[in-house]
Amino acid sequence: MSGSVYKLRCPHCHHGLRVRNSVAQHPLLRSIYMQCTNVACGATFRGQMEITHAMSPSGCPTPDIQLPIADAEIRRQAIERENSKQVDIDDIFDSQEAQGGQA
Repeated sequence: MSGSVYKLRCPHCHHGLRVRNSVAQHPLLRSIYMQCTNVACGATFRGQMEITHAMSPSGCPTPDIQLPIADAEIRRQAIERENSKQVDIDDIFDSQEAQGGQA
């Protein structure tokens, strides 16, 4: 199983969508084929996934790929999203102590 999680929702029933297949159109663009996970709905869709900006420059760039660097605000928001996902080890220990030391 891939580590990627796509959080697209079916526009009809609002259940999750599963990416069933994808086809490269260009190094920066893929067509994706999705299926609603709600068996009663069964909707299928085609969409696109596109790389539009670099968040940081590559250490081994390809001369054919020229992407603009995302502006400072976009990068700041990405850092805040990542930081909000990280678990603070002190919070884990505080929680365990509050429960009497049980893991």
